[in-house]
Amino acid sequence: MFEKDKDEVRDLRLFRDMAPSSFDKLMQAAYAQEFPARLEMIRQGARANFLHVVTQGSVELYSEWKGRDATMGIIGPVTSFILAACIRDAAHLMSARTLEPSRIVMIPAEDIRSAFREDQAFSISVLDELATDYRRMVRHTKNLKLRNARERLAAYLLVQSNRHSGAAGFTLPYEKRLLAAYLAVTPESLSRSFKALADHGVHVAGSRVTITDFGRLRRLAEPSDLID
Repeated sequence: MFEKDKDEVRDLRLFRDMAPSSFDKLMQAAYAQEFPARLEMIRQGARANFLHVVTQGSVELYSEWKGRDATMGIIGPVTSFILAACIRDAAHLMSARTLEPSRIVMIPAEDIRSAFREDQAFSISVLDELATDYRRMVRHTKNLKLRNARERLAAYLLVQSNRHSGAAGFTLPYEKRLLAAYLAVTPESLSRSFKALADHGVHVAGSRVTITDFGRLRRLAEPSDLID
């Protein structure tokens, strides 16, 4: 593994406060691996053997049941997943596959648990990370249950605008099929929602989105720190 990989992992909030000796010990058996696009890395139900850190590319977290599947999240660089299963020494509740060629740092779950027991600063960071993930999950669940499809899409577009420093125009980060799955709608429903948002100040051309009236879009979505 290159030093650049270690530096990127070290800079994550999860590992930033670890004692240098603890971090060095944690990384002894870790390694980085290149994965091609659309490769299944994790299968739901399998035991968590590694904590994964995306340093390049992107990964879709998804679940399947009775022939149906749902996108649970999309992970980009530099982000770790799935911490809870590693700490619990439990089975994965989600599968994971690459969306594009990706570089992943893999840290043995057993070493994560050892560091959790031995390094107080790391254990505090783990608790903070798990609490953050839980609150993110609650917000996403509220978004799905309390907003209709148009409102969810409107809120998503406002979040994307904020991530582009409030820009009125931006490119969707993922293909619309994935966006539909993430928002828990069918591709057809997503298409109808995009068309409906034309009346709320949104223009769409392919993957390019332009917000022409932020006020109308905000009135539809009613963004809130308790949901978004």
